Amino acid sequence: PSISLSLSMAAWDLSVAVEDLGTDAPPITVSVTSDLHIGGVILKLVEKSQVKRDWSDHALWWEQKQQWLLRTAWTLEKCGIQADAGLIFMPQHKPLRLGLPNGLNLRLRVCFSGPVFRTVLGICKMLSEFRNQLLYFLFPRSLFSHQHNKGIHNLPYDLIKVLSERKFVSRPCLYNGMPAHFADSPKTEKVYKMLSVSQPAPAPEAIAKLYRPASVVDKAHIHSRWLDSSRSLMEQGVQENDRLWLRFKYYCFHDLEPKYDAVRLTQMYEQARWAILLEDIDCTEEEMLLFGAIQYHINKLSLSEPQTMTSSPAMDDLDSALQCLEVKLDGANSSPQDMLENLTAPELNDYLKIFRPKRLTLKGYKQYWFKFKDASISYYKSKEESLGEPIQQINLKGCEAAPDVNVAGQKFCIKLLIPAPEGMNEVYLRLLHFLQYFWMAACRLASKGKSLADSSFQSEVQSIRSFLAMQQTNPNTHTDDSMSINTHSLVSPRYSKKYKAKQLTPRILEAYQNVAQLSLTDALLRFLQIWQALPDFGISLVVVRFKGSRKDEVLGITPNRLIRIDLGVGEVVKTWRYNNMRQWNVNWDIRQVAIEFDGNVNIAFSCVTADCKIVHEFIGGYIFMSTRSREQSDTLNEELFHKLTGGHEAL
Repeated sequence: PSISLSLSMAAWDLSVAVEDLGTDAPPITVSVTSDLHIGGVILKLVEKSQVKRDWSDHALWWEQKQQWLLRTAWTLEKCGIQADAGLIFMPQHKPLRLGLPNGLNLRLRVCFSGPVFRTVLGICKMLSEFRNQLLYFLFPRSLFSHQHNKGIHNLPYDLIKVLSERKFVSRPCLYNGMPAHFADSPKTEKVYKMLSVSQPAPAPEAIAKLYRPASVVDKAHIHSRWLDSSRSLMEQGVQENDRLWLRFKYYCFHDLEPKYDAVRLTQMYEQARWAILLEDIDCTEEEMLLFGAIQYHINKLSLSEPQTMTSSPAMDDLDSALQCLEVKLDGANSSPQDMLENLTAPELNDYLKIFRPKRLTLKGYKQYWFKFKDASISYYKSKEESLGEPIQQINLKGCEAAPDVNVAGQKFCIKLLIPAPEGMNEVYLRLLHFLQYFWMAACRLASKGKSLADSSFQSEVQSIRSFLAMQQTNPNTHTDDSMSINTHSLVSPRYSKKYKAKQLTPRILEAYQNVAQLSLTDALLRFLQIWQALPDFGISLVVVRFKGSRKDEVLGITPNRLIRIDLGVGEVVKTWRYNNMRQWNVNWDIRQVAIEFDGNVNIAFSCVTADCKIVHEFIGGYIFMSTRSREQSDTLNEELFHKLTGGHEAL
């Protein structure tokens, strides 16, 4: 026993490179024993370096194993460190270049040793986030071609010194129209304006050179590059002064307060704008023109004097039209206009058209008499037969309702996804004219389990009418802005090639008349509202191989459901909602995700274009978001997030 004790306590030399001394400096050799803790090694290094400075931010990095030695109470033996270990003593916070959604490149000092989750929260705090919003995440820029940012704010703004001098406050308050922590100095005010004001649209030639996903697989490859939120930047190969993108990953936007969240609101708008311009999300021609009109309005307001981010009332004509709106529907002896302004009560009745899409069939709508009562829709062959049994009754509670509208083409449809044991069933309702579109508001209420008598019905109708009013054009309104508008910078390259500027300009300016009275804040919010109403909004794609299948398919991950998509034809095959999920597991050995839903529905798949950890983190992240109430929006439960997303265990 005495011999083994003397051997374990024998001293040996450990060489450690000190990054601050330079690459040419030889490593420092310290005499250690196996039972010496990491903190003791650091103390010996500091003493032997004979450099007087603040070493509190420094830690040991184990190069061969690509890991930090942050547990200073652990011994060398417990860590498995021997004489040949390549250790580096370096700062935990290092400069990093970040590309923001609005095209700005910033240089910040961030944490390279903690989980990316915590690093992102630190970045958000530096960029003015009062509340912890788990929306931004990072991924490498090397995914894209070298031309991706050519000519657009390539030189980074170095904010290391500027933001290090900034004083953070615990509670939000405004000073001179901006958050008080940005009003410290002219430098911080300049930073705030860069972050909170939309950037001018680049030239069409610059947009054409940017990377655009050409297929579903290309879009899936983009989502394969998200960094692991439970590991540090260094552990994932990110080095000092590397470039990363900062983007919204989770499409759950909690409690935006425009007065305090100007930076976040602007960056959300920019990410949405570029998703549309680069055709990352599909939209109709009419929607593209409306997006172009709102962009034009926002650009005009952003170039004028800075505006305080405050909410303004909605359009006056819509407010006055809805003041007398009551929940009543008699319909038989009322004109359509009277119906719209004197809407009623516990049920709706009217002729609509319905279509249930099936694979390899064309859409064929059939007209029936529909009755909407409580939270369900029933339909009959005719009005006369509505006293009997319906052809079918559809319970809308828990469904999803999305608009499918083209005002110019007189197309007013509602897309419904109805929960079913095997997934989600797709149903389309086609309205005969726009005055029936309050059925959309009724469907939205029913999806929440509410009836037409609910007090929120008016606000739902108002939201729908505002949406329709913005898409209506007024050909009798003329403007002299046609000379100043750069039309092809407001639409995607597809429409730039399809139409000449002289064809697009009058159509965008017509749509502009419906948004010209909006404040900057309301214009940003309206753009985001229409973006969120697009059918493909919030879908993150991954190519997978389902168990038992011989071909690759696409898995779409959204805030509330998973979608199975046929890669060949792009059609939705199945949909599964999270609230029907009983548990999910990841087999880390074979890299397979297995999910169990209610009704004994089980699926399993392996990931082709991404690591299964990315899918696991998406699902866990969205479930984490769903656990947050309005009262909890100021804080984040980091432990719960890692339990749901980092896991090697079933939920």
